Amino acid sequence: MSTNPAIEKAVAYLNTNAARFRDELFDLLRIPSISAQKEHGADVRKAAEWVKNRLITAGMKAEIVETAGWPAVLGEGEQKPGRPTILVYGHYDVQPEGELKLWHTGPFEPIVKDGMIVCRGAADDKGQALCAILAAEAWMKTAGSLPINIKFCLEGEEEVGSPNLAPLIKKYKDRLACDYVVIHDTAKFSPEVPAVTSATKGLIYKEVIITGPKKDLHSGTFGGAIANPANVLAKLIASFHDENGKVTIPGFYDRVKEMSAEEVAMMNGLPYSEADFLRELGSPKAWGEKGYSTLHRRWARPTLDVNGIFGGYMKEGSSTIIPSWAGAKISMRLVPDQKSEEIERMFEETVKARMPDTVTFEIKSHACCDPYLADVNSKGMKAARKAVGVGFGKEPVLMREGGSLPILPMLKRVLNADSLMMGYCLGTCNAHSPNEFFHVSDFEGGMRASAAFYGLLAEEK
Repeated sequence: MSTNPAIEKAVAYLNTNAARFRDELFDLLRIPSISAQKEHGADVRKAAEWVKNRLITAGMKAEIVETAGWPAVLGEGEQKPGRPTILVYGHYDVQPEGELKLWHTGPFEPIVKDGMIVCRGAADDKGQALCAILAAEAWMKTAGSLPINIKFCLEGEEEVGSPNLAPLIKKYKDRLACDYVVIHDTAKFSPEVPAVTSATKGLIYKEVIITGPKKDLHSGTFGGAIANPANVLAKLIASFHDENGKVTIPGFYDRVKEMSAEEVAMMNGLPYSEADFLRELGSPKAWGEKGYSTLHRRWARPTLDVNGIFGGYMKEGSSTIIPSWAGAKISMRLVPDQKSEEIERMFEETVKARMPDTVTFEIKSHACCDPYLADVNSKGMKAARKAVGVGFGKEPVLMREGGSLPILPMLKRVLNADSLMMGYCLGTCNAHSPNEFFHVSDFEGGMRASAAFYGLLAEEK
């Protein structure tokens, strides 16, 4: 518990009203706000309206702002000069249901099962975003005001790639100006170990298509006479890693920033079990760049992976052909301080250099974003770590995320503000899968952590 009496009062208010707040979360979860499906347009707008009204109930000013796609909800408390300012980012849209027969109940019929709130959107991101709103209410009800300046931006298109978020942020740049962006869309390290995330990886996604003859050919008649695009593709893919698991693109590692000694020490002290990790994934053995642990590779080393291979005959039985073409989809996850545009150019140059003149090829681009690294010694990060400790009753660890959040570099670039990733759910919460869940205890811990953060950040000033 914090030694700040105001924080203790806000936390007590949240504990007292926990059952009511859970019921309110259920109300939001029942709205099937699937942004990927136009037939749910009315539901998306209904969820936006619910979020706007809940911000107002919490004592904030709020409005729905239109974009070229689904709307966003902008809100704020009283803004006073000289105080730290945060922008809480989240999203109220959700993924489609997935395979209905795999759900314990309807995907939009929330239930509590074994201490878990099971429903689409429970963890990603309705439950976690609601924690920040309810924490603001706790301060308004117990102290009459917030100790910091707080703003909200809750969008309705995160699950379709946030195509209109950057234009929105740029348009309302002055209104959304802040010292820190707070994001509750990451995870804890484990059920017992809370965490604050300090970094995410960047992403480059390419598609390479290799073409040989103008049509499929008989492999007996023409084998050994012309290059087989599938063989060329296989050789190219094999060339991307050496015997030590390192990526062989020249210059690939030149800008890689090593983890700090503090982060490495904390990582090495985590209750991580390689055997449990492999058992959960069903893999016989770990693999990757030599000289680094599995956690280190997942969090802070760049990678290259083939995501799909296609071309030639792939139906039942045999068809002895030389395929006319073959292709692969390849992604690279980048770490600080790699530059996505630089690595993208290096990849294309490498493919060109390794491609024989017996075939032609095309490279398509599907995604490109930079990695993100927060200042782990900033006042905001210190307050976030203390706050999560208050909320969950245990000091959190610093961890990194192997996935990519393209919005983070954009927010840093436009608002010049670091992001603080305070995630309250589990990484295994079935986000995007049937039976998505958010533990009741984590929902309540998240509310307490958010409330504590508001007070602790004010103290850091």
